[in-house]
Amino acid sequence: MLRLAVRVAREQSELVLAELLELAPRGVEEVEVGEGVVEYAVYGAPGELPALPELTAAAGEALVEVSTREIADDWDRRWREFHRAVIVGERLAVRPPWEPRITSSIDLVIEPGQAFGTGGHQTTRLCLELMLDLRAPDDSGAAHPREAGWRARGKPKGGFLDLGCGSGVLAIAAARLGWAPVAALDHDPACLEAARANARANGVWLDVRRHDLRRDPPASAPTVAANLLRPLLLAWAERLHQAPRRPEQVIASGLLADEVDEVAAAFAALGLAERERRQAGEWAAVLLGSGG
Repeated sequence: MLRLAVRVAREQSELVLAELLELAPRGVEEVEVGEGVVEYAVYGAPGELPALPELTAAAGEALVEVSTREIADDWDRRWREFHRAVIVGERLAVRPPWEPRITSSIDLVIEPGQAFGTGGHQTTRLCLELMLDLRAPDDSGAAHPREAGWRARGKPKGGFLDLGCGSGVLAIAAARLGWAPVAALDHDPACLEAARANARANGVWLDVRRHDLRRDPPASAPTVAANLLRPLLLAWAERLHQAPRRPEQVIASGLLADEVDEVAAAFAALGLAERERRQAGEWAAVLLGSGG
């Protein structure tokens, strides 16, 4: 097994990551290596990895260094050790299938496979935190009832869209929290396969479909979680101007803290004002909503 790493300047890292994901859609590892520098790495057999000229072109002027090294035969075991259970709030736990169940009212089992999004990354956790506190767009109550309350009254929270679903963790959490119907969209077939398998494992139904955010008609739902990079969030916001239906509330994540103002302004032009902002380390997520 080989590890192919690209070190780039932090100020241009999100643009580089977007390009690298086009070359290696199965996932890119991110590691902080020093002030002003971030490292992205992909794993695979020699014939499976992107070519060095492609990586160099993707990184462009942000490139600092490209390196390749062999990794130990026990990489698969160490990869499993990297994926641990995550507890969000007091109600929700997300764990890989090899981790034991954690006491929580909602226990999600997510097989990482080759898709991004197991609950371990700060951007995913921020989305889940906001989802736990989020009420239906038409619910004027002061506090969000717990999952059992919604199910007991048979009142779904309305449609939910996980845009760029990865492993499907946000969509699956939405279904367990009472949203219906729930759609999970991604451009990567490996992500769609993982989302379907994880939905079955958790006993929920998702409308899983392939979607190219830059080319297909803009996707929407009353509530949307978009854990994407800044360029993709801005592209989606721009395309929503022509959409026949716009979301009533959006959780936008995948952002560095200093990128939130720009993204929030793009959605404010659509009538979606900032309601709440959360930060974990250098990453941030923002809740945007329509109405007063």
